[in-house]
Amino acid sequence: MKIVVTGGLGFIGSHTVVELQNEGFEVVAIDNLSNSSVDVLDGIEKITGKKPLFENIDLRDKPAVQNFFNKHKDIAGVIHFAASKAVGESVENPLLYYENNINALVYILQELTNLPQANFIFSSSCTVYGQAEKMPITENASVQPAMSPYGNTKQIGEEIIFDVANVTNLNSVLLRYFNPIGAHATAEIGELPLGVPQNLVPFITQTALGLRKELSVFGNDYPTPDGTCIRDYIHVVDVAKAHVVALQRLLKKQNQDKVEIFNLGTGKGSSVLEVIHAFEKISGQKLPYKIVDRRSGDVISAYASTDKANDVLGWKAELSLEDALTSAWKWEQKIRS
Repeated sequence: MKIVVTGGLGFIGSHTVVELQNEGFEVVAIDNLSNSSVDVLDGIEKITGKKPLFENIDLRDKPAVQNFFNKHKDIAGVIHFAASKAVGESVENPLLYYENNINALVYILQELTNLPQANFIFSSSCTVYGQAEKMPITENASVQPAMSPYGNTKQIGEEIIFDVANVTNLNSVLLRYFNPIGAHATAEIGELPLGVPQNLVPFITQTALGLRKELSVFGNDYPTPDGTCIRDYIHVVDVAKAHVVALQRLLKKQNQDKVEIFNLGTGKGSSVLEVIHAFEKISGQKLPYKIVDRRSGDVISAYASTDKANDVLGWKAELSLEDALTSAWKWEQKIRS
């Protein structure tokens, strides 16, 4: 079965391509290489023994999207990762986020719903919950006003999918994941941010290697036990495996509704300082860090209730925070050696 993975050379996309190929799927990866590298294809091939088909397409280019779907009419499903994803950058450049994250989604759905089967996995985010009123966050939690344009694009994206599924053959699973971190155990693929990292763990590993002078901790006056923000950090391989499980659910027509929503997390929150100290423990290195002002768009605390994903989807996170940090450190050391 041919599965399209947009953003397939990105962080989560590449790990999902690996898991799909391990399950025997034929994968076509789409990526415009704006935040990834074509070398990722070699890493995927080293892990799985097979290089996926690759198309360099900017999904904001509507004719290019149409041409792709005209060429690949035997698609069994699409897993859609391609999007800009940094909260801070979205506050500074909202129009980039609305163009990239909304237009690409619309163009894909226009083509996909013309096919005999329209199975669609959407890379959503816990940012749709805003600052949730209660922890852990369940899928029934009310969607709060978005704290950033990035979060808003995910809320709008979900609304578009519900509207389209109401009137077409679209069947979709929305996976709201919390904070994916780590790398493949082989250290052949991992998180490779271009420029200054926007996420905590690559900033930690780059600081540990001396590529960054020190780590900035954005605020220590939040109403949390140590004053720093709390997030649910989940190993990227666990996230990737969930996409395969969700896809198989749609292919086997086991979905109970045309659009289903699942949280992907560990169910445990860790503060920024806890992650720093956990890294110091696994690496044996002291990390230089300083407390700086809060960052616009950051919520105080977010961690998942995973009951629905465990019970209905049949998926559970298996790897620990320490596993994820160990793999991220191994990956960072490899790419800098």
